[in-house]
Amino acid sequence: MNVIVAVDKNWGIGKDNKLLVSIPSDMKFFREETMNKVVVMGRKTLESFPNGLPLKRRTNIVLTKDRNYKVKDAILVHSVEELMEELKKYDSEDIYVIGGDSIYRQLLPYCDVAHVTKIDYAYEADSYFPNLDEMSDWTVERTSEELTYFDLEYMFVKYVRQ
Repeated sequence: MNVIVAVDKNWGIGKDNKLLVSIPSDMKFFREETMNKVVVMGRKTLESFPNGLPLKRRTNIVLTKDRNYKVKDAILVHSVEELMEELKKYDSEDIYVIGGDSIYRQLLPYCDVAHVTKIDYAYEADSYFPNLDEMSDWTVERTSEELTYFDLEYMFVKYVRQ
């Protein structure tokens, strides 16, 4: 299973249920990586999308404790156990965990690849991704060259679990 995330210098990922910054090439990478695949997210992440609608041309699975929650064109699950049962229907390589922070924390132990866009700037954030650089079981497999979007420097880093 994969995880895909954009983080700032402090591994911050969002503030007030919004991304810290929107970088077009990061959005393009996300789209290309997840298109026609399975995306797993929490309710708040889904609600942060335009009109709170699931992502097109992907199988959207939403993990929420709210058993009354309804959303068209998405599969709803209410526990990690229920999610794992649902995910057995799909190839593990085609599954991408896309947030938010509590979903990342709950599902990171099940992931073996992490696609991290590292942004060389510290934003004010209220949600964070676990720092993979401090975890001995994760190593960097590949790093892109440093890229620039206006005055922001960033790179794409692929981590793999050992």
